[in-house]
Amino acid sequence: MGAGAVGGGTAGGGSGTGAVGGGVNLGALRSHNAALVLDLLRTAGPDGISRLELAERTGLTPQAVSKITARLREEGLAAEAGRRASTGGKPRTVLRLVPEAGHAVGVHLDRDELTAVLCDLTGAVVARRSAALDLGAGAETVVERAVREVGELVGEGGRSGAGGGGLVAQFPAPLGGSSHPAPLGGSGDRAALGGSGDRAALGGSGDRAALGGSGDRAALGGSGDRRPQVLGVGVALPGPLDHRRGVLHRVTGFPEWNGFPLRDVLARRLSLPVVVDKDTNAAALGLAVGGEAGALASFAYLHFGAGLGGGLVIGGAVHRGARTGAGEFGHQVVQLDGPPCGCGNRGCVEALCLAAVARGDAAEAARVLGTAAGNLVALLDVDLVLLGGRTVAAAPETFVRGVAAVLDERAGRAGEDPVPVRVAPGEGGGVAEGAAQLLLAPLFGRAEG
Repeated sequence: MGAGAVGGGTAGGGSGTGAVGGGVNLGALRSHNAALVLDLLRTAGPDGISRLELAERTGLTPQAVSKITARLREEGLAAEAGRRASTGGKPRTVLRLVPEAGHAVGVHLDRDELTAVLCDLTGAVVARRSAALDLGAGAETVVERAVREVGELVGEGGRSGAGGGGLVAQFPAPLGGSSHPAPLGGSGDRAALGGSGDRAALGGSGDRAALGGSGDRAALGGSGDRRPQVLGVGVALPGPLDHRRGVLHRVTGFPEWNGFPLRDVLARRLSLPVVVDKDTNAAALGLAVGGEAGALASFAYLHFGAGLGGGLVIGGAVHRGARTGAGEFGHQVVQLDGPPCGCGNRGCVEALCLAAVARGDAAEAARVLGTAAGNLVALLDVDLVLLGGRTVAAAPETFVRGVAAVLDERAGRAGEDPVPVRVAPGEGGGVAEGAAQLLLAPLFGRAEG
């Protein structure tokens, strides 16, 4: 992260003279540098990190770090975590992130179930709701249910004490948000951190209705000062879909969703920024940001629930493809004369795996899944395969053993080390939590995982 700062002290408001190319947006550079500091505060945890360490690890000048952290403290995003002995001079003040300063909602719309979580700035779940859902019941019914569950969830978060913080802004992910992300603390227009300029977006005295302020708060239900400060809502569901525009395509098994602008419809109903992505991409993002794959730069997350899909992290970033359609793992054909699949093809991995599970043969489903995973490993040379989803959760050892057996056999024939296989942490593969990261990750410069 030390090389991540842009423009040295100049970008962060210090006295440095780091040269930056012509036509540079200084607000964007300040946003970048503030995101670096926020991410280090997040990863430091409750023990915190000193300003000197922040400067060393970001490459920013101490003056720049002092200005950024002063703004973060002013807005309630950072706080003192005590003092730490130094090698010389007085003890250093240690700073930490304030997790409750902001929250994001993550919603997983599965084929037959809705799961919603409210997460604080660290990604920790502070409230969770689940309800039965029929994704084929029609857009109006599904949207109504999602709006109601989000409202109830935020109300529960307020009752559990998740309210507080001053961070109320529009920070959707760059590719898929319903509005543009606000900058993170430039010295000019400081709306993103609630400076002395236009503070309406962050809960100043202007119109706060869009994000649960004192204006029209009916969209999220409930009232009172203890309501969590909500950045927005991330929604994850089966693909294919257009992540950039938040528009669904012919969701497998539910062609009636084709062309539906889910992002914009939910944004209007909730009066909040909304980001829409495939369930597998959201889960992969959550795993990458949470460090669940360790230091590995590339891994595949295979989600086997009511359907089968894949999320890819390549070079440390979620790989969505040129048309955001990457990861349709379940619809690779592995048996030309196989059973028909809901996508219109025959012999898809998803169809074969679902048929095996329906027969009660989880071992056969694992073997087929392993065959498809082996194809993916051979194609992309990933470092790790993570398995998730409720079907996997019902027989985790069977699936890990079955997939690993296929990968081990292929690696042995090639004279290579086998790619490890393990179950992804998190309830249901962490899709809802990953959906919340679609809003949280950009705050920390991790928009693409």
